[in-house]
Amino acid sequence: MSKRILAGAGLCLAMLTACSSGGSAEPATQADSGYTIGVANFMLSGPYFSGMDKAIAAQAQKKGNVEIISTDANGDAAKLAGNVEDLLTKNVDAVIISGGPLESAPAVLNSIKAAGKPVVLVDRKFQTGEYTSWIGPDNEAIGRQNGEYLSTALPDGGKVAIIKGGPADNSIGLARTNGVKSVLSADSKFTLVEAPDFGNWGSDGGLTVMESLLATNKDIKAVFCENDAMCLGAQRAIADAGLSDGIIIAGVDGQAEALKAILDGTNYKVTGLNDADIIGAKGLDRAVEILGGAANVEKDTVVPSPMVTKDNAAQFQNPDGSF
Repeated sequence: MSKRILAGAGLCLAMLTACSSGGSAEPATQADSGYTIGVANFMLSGPYFSGMDKAIAAQAQKKGNVEIISTDANGDAAKLAGNVEDLLTKNVDAVIISGGPLESAPAVLNSIKAAGKPVVLVDRKFQTGEYTSWIGPDNEAIGRQNGEYLSTALPDGGKVAIIKGGPADNSIGLARTNGVKSVLSADSKFTLVEAPDFGNWGSDGGLTVMESLLATNKDIKAVFCENDAMCLGAQRAIADAGLSDGIIIAGVDGQAEALKAILDGTNYKVTGLNDADIIGAKGLDRAVEILGGAANVEKDTVVPSPMVTKDNAAQFQNPDGSF
């Protein structure tokens, strides 16, 4: 089994894919006997979300009869709504939404419903509003399996730091952290220290938060981050402090750099697979399935998220992947 099921996802293909930012794409012409699908991204600034967008485009290119119009709201909910309105004026057949940290988008979903178009949510399931289908991971289960790994790796217990992405109401991050806490909090040998500041889902944020944690917690034995990008930054901070031999790292997503660190035998020991390539490809497939009139299409599809360690990381690596 390969971690990536896509190839060549880094390019926007001129004949099959029109990429835009903020809804500035030229109007699309529907492919003969095919579909035009709009992709509304809340943000493309992180590797996970840009990887998702590229995966959708690559899967469309593989099908050969699907044209993609991709937009980026740059983290602005109002702009996301405007981008969707623009996609609807281009008469797309369906809309895929990658909501990132956005918890709800009622105006967006209402517009799509009023236009009579199907909408597929990838990764993020909004807390309110009607959608046609959702594809994503069980985030609490990922957190639990990381907690179980740390419990086994640290039989004597110790202090475990937690770095959260933010904001405070981010249900994906909360689910991952709650999963870890549900395991470790039940064992008196462990002490959990939640960083007061958010790492904002990026490597630089993880570095800064980890530096602050180490300033007051030299006895940390492990760190869990709500995604791999923050853990990669935390790993740098731990190395800079000369503590790599004493602190192990657990992340989430299966980002290529994290897999390499795990395979290289560093203190990055485990991650939970939440592959942007896989979810993006499945999201595109689901949209085409709906448009093709398939019966009994699943409303909610949970994508498996296996635990990845040095023992199995190689099977999830692919240098041609987009994430």
